[in-house]
Amino acid sequence: MPCTAPLALPTASSTPPATRQRWAGGVVAISLSLLSACSTVPGTLNYIAPPAQPEAATGNTAKPGWATRRYAVAAANPLATDAGRQVLAAGGSAIDAAIAVQMVLALVEPQSSGIGGGAFLLHFDGKVTQAFDGRETAPAGATPGLFLDASGQPLKFADAVVGGRSVGAPGAVAMLAQAHARHGKMPWAQLFQPAISLATQGFAISPRMAALLAADPHLKKDPVAAAYFYDSTGKPWPAGHLLRNPELAAVLQGIATRGPSGLLQGEVGEAIARKVQNHPTNPGSLSTRDLATYRPLVREPLCFDYDAAARPVRICGMPPPSSGAIAIGQILRMLDSTPASTLPLAQGLPTADWLHLYTEASRLAFADRGQYLGDPAFVQAPAGNWASLLAPAYLRSRAAQIDSSPTGKSIQMALPGQPGGTPLSYAPMPDQTEYGTSHISVVDAYGNAVAITTTIEDAWGSRQMVNRGVGLAGGFLLNNQLTDFSFSPTGGDGRPVANRVEPGKRPRSSMSPTLVFDKATGELLISGGSPGGALIIHFTAKTLYGMLHWGLNAQQAIDLPNFGSLNGPTLLEANRFSPATVQALKNRSHTVLEVPMASGLQAIERTPTGFFGGADPRREGIVLGD
Repeated sequence: MPCTAPLALPTASSTPPATRQRWAGGVVAISLSLLSACSTVPGTLNYIAPPAQPEAATGNTAKPGWATRRYAVAAANPLATDAGRQVLAAGGSAIDAAIAVQMVLALVEPQSSGIGGGAFLLHFDGKVTQAFDGRETAPAGATPGLFLDASGQPLKFADAVVGGRSVGAPGAVAMLAQAHARHGKMPWAQLFQPAISLATQGFAISPRMAALLAADPHLKKDPVAAAYFYDSTGKPWPAGHLLRNPELAAVLQGIATRGPSGLLQGEVGEAIARKVQNHPTNPGSLSTRDLATYRPLVREPLCFDYDAAARPVRICGMPPPSSGAIAIGQILRMLDSTPASTLPLAQGLPTADWLHLYTEASRLAFADRGQYLGDPAFVQAPAGNWASLLAPAYLRSRAAQIDSSPTGKSIQMALPGQPGGTPLSYAPMPDQTEYGTSHISVVDAYGNAVAITTTIEDAWGSRQMVNRGVGLAGGFLLNNQLTDFSFSPTGGDGRPVANRVEPGKRPRSSMSPTLVFDKATGELLISGGSPGGALIIHFTAKTLYGMLHWGLNAQQAIDLPNFGSLNGPTLLEANRFSPATVQALKNRSHTVLEVPMASGLQAIERTPTGFFGGADPRREGIVLGD
């Protein structure tokens, strides 16, 4: 029987009146007798596929937020969320549920993540937070000029992505196995049961998947993908079509039986390498040796203290090669040196004055990101420590560049700073588009929590679908993660770019799985994150700020309109801000672009009665639990 004890120490509330009240609860004592009576031995998972998706999947719909008592899982597709819920109900741990969710996402949300991609995962066991790095790596045959054409100019994005050139050694499965060995409760093989069952029985294509199929011009060029995702006339399958993937079911069964070697070695590893190397127009160099020698890493999380409205908190995220936690920390801490905290929401929306301050801090943070961030095995941290980029004195000096007066003008484009007087030995990375991804947050009944952001990068990755060729339809997509490297290996002055391509290197990422703790007690308060390329940083920062400063619950913070700057124009989510707000920013010299900003945020927060989860109305996710 699964443990029925609460996760302990409930202190947050699901709704305002606000942060001060919702985190004012005290410690709830759990008696030793209750703990001794609570079984920690999980049951057997007997997965039951829902007769239909737990919620009708839509591209954009209001979400209510979900309250639970003992555990919760938030994911981007209802079938994936339900698989995680069933694992938790059977007594599984947070990492067990995350594995089941990821494998179902590989089937039902293949455009965003899967076994052919990578992931970053934060795990909290009630005492210690660990950062698991399953980021893809560049093949041994990769060179700094991988994405340059014959004349030495950067390739167009589509020319770089589609084919084998952009594929790195996938790391998500190996990383999940590593995390499961440390924190799993249920047998590894049982966690594949939901995805194998759904792949065999079939699932209804969601509206979002159908829309992305219809919009993509490249996926049908791959014969395996064309035979799976499209009908005999070349039209993409519509929403609601029952899609089966027996090839993926067989591959997942191999991974369930043999672990990561079932993917990275043997016939599947050979099929991956063959797919990459034999692309007719854009082959890559990924080899069976690159796959067999891939190793996930356990890193120290990057944590920083932050003064929230109600109480000090500690925010933890991924260290490099992720740029997420550093950029979020820089933005939040620079805002502390401005009047931002005195500016409440107006009619439920951020004001022009607050948006000015936020986007100015964003420009400064992204300037540093482009200058310094890369794989720490290849790139030296400024001043010898990544924490130098979060040093209070350094960020105060950076924030001094923000004109916070009522009529202050935008700096429009910031230059990188020099933390600790660091000489600028690298060239800044040119602006480059990033895409893709999915996020999962889980809290279990044992006191564990997970935040995992997982990706194949662009929608549909490299558009290369692997099939072993044994007569089964379907397969799995490969990532295009190498395009997260800088296409230009050097700057105009000849200095190398920190995030240039190098053999065995992990590309810089924006993925920002985040855990927030009460600084005084160490208890978990929030697990969250989002997809969205470089905008992940802003989507996650927005949600944290809304919850920590404006007293919003997880759903309300996620629902806020999106905004940000990548050290260029000020970006506002289209049709969410008034003309007066847009004009006020333009009056401050902002170049404003109103664009679609389709986040996919998931977040779970602690409440006095358990937990409250939110899912992004812009995508199809839900939260489930008990």
